[in-house]
Amino acid sequence: RLVRKSLDMFRDLAEDEDPSKYIMFWNNFGKYLKVGVIEDDKNKKELAPLLRFYSSKSDEEYTSFDKYLEGMPEGQKSIYYVTGEGRKNAMQLPVIEKLTSQGYEVLLMTEPLDEITIEALPEYKDFKIVDATKEGLDLEDGEDAKKEKEELNEKYAEVREYLEVELEGKVQKVTVSTLLTDSPAALVQGAYGVSPTMQRYMKAQSVASGGDGNLDAMNQAILEINPKHPIVKDLEKMIKTDKESSKTKNFAMLMYDVASLTGGYDVSDAGSFAQRVLTMMTSKASEDVGDDEVAEDNHDIDEDKPIEPEVLV
Repeated sequence: RLVRKSLDMFRDLAEDEDPSKYIMFWNNFGKYLKVGVIEDDKNKKELAPLLRFYSSKSDEEYTSFDKYLEGMPEGQKSIYYVTGEGRKNAMQLPVIEKLTSQGYEVLLMTEPLDEITIEALPEYKDFKIVDATKEGLDLEDGEDAKKEKEELNEKYAEVREYLEVELEGKVQKVTVSTLLTDSPAALVQGAYGVSPTMQRYMKAQSVASGGDGNLDAMNQAILEINPKHPIVKDLEKMIKTDKESSKTKNFAMLMYDVASLTGGYDVSDAGSFAQRVLTMMTSKASEDVGDDEVAEDNHDIDEDKPIEPEVLV
């Protein structure tokens, strides 16, 4: 009875003419409603309309599931979300490029608790709640889109195989994506993987309890590449020309590094990443001002030595 009265009070507050009242309540007590969704299976459907999140269309304001459904374009059949540390970082994730380009709103889960909450709530009003950062995101574009992806995977088989060898121990596999528009590559998790934000949280918990915080084997991501991007096309040419070249290896590793950073993952070996960037800058400078002058100013940088990144967590 007490729970029922509390839920009625929360709903009345949410429906008040002055929205600032509920926002003040949410800012102070919202995390407890999220915990309620996780722990109270009986009442989680009653709590779901009370949840608030930022979204790709809400700017500084919160949005609800009901408001999200009201703004859905015709034909959209799922509610999409991504996880990230803060709105700005979440909005920069490559995986949402096609979603936003098609006018889809994306909910931004910016706290570790959000991810646990949403896992306890697989759907809302018959609409599935889908993690856009997971492998195999299906926008239901039809059989033609599926056929195109199969053909691209076959066409870029050599690139995929090359990257899988170079990134062995760092990614589960490499696949072609038709969902990327502006980015050359993106890291996504498998069906049972966890987000970078959750990985950092789990690592901190492991270390605090006396563990070593090593989650590498459990959480290796999947690298998705954009076959229409100039960088991927350049990499394909480099592989066909000389796959054993150190320049080809460093070019591939740098693409992976950028995908890691934009995907919210940590680059544990910042020194190696910086060295790869300097190597590419030096190569460009050599073309512009001559090999001799650049070699004199940058004698400590060895372009012939491929730089292996450490495994990300």
